[in-house]
Amino acid sequence: MADNFKAIIYPTKDLEQAKALFTTLLGEPPAQDTPYYVGWTVDGQNIGLNPHGFEQGMTGPVPYVDVDDIRARFDALVAAGAGVLQEPTDVGGGAQIATVKDADGNVIGLRGAPSA
Repeated sequence: MADNFKAIIYPTKDLEQAKALFTTLLGEPPAQDTPYYVGWTVDGQNIGLNPHGFEQGMTGPVPYVDVDDIRARFDALVAAGAGVLQEPTDVGGGAQIATVKDADGNVIGLRGAPSA
């Protein structure tokens, strides 16, 4: 079962400008600050900036649901009619992400650890 939406990732074209804006908005520096991802954790909610998001097809913020078995949930969503945007992909540290779209084109992100 999904826990809940635990991450919202924003695509950005200017990482430094977006980082300054979100640092001001959230009142603290990012917990993760790399050239490929900048992120904060606020009350258990992850807020991230993806400087490659537009290149990856993101058109706006994407909410990510934490799931226990990302492959099983991804496959179930595809079987239920979701369109594949990104297959489960390792993003480091044992974490995986995937994205699908619903019939209206809304993007849904999945986030989880690799299944055993």
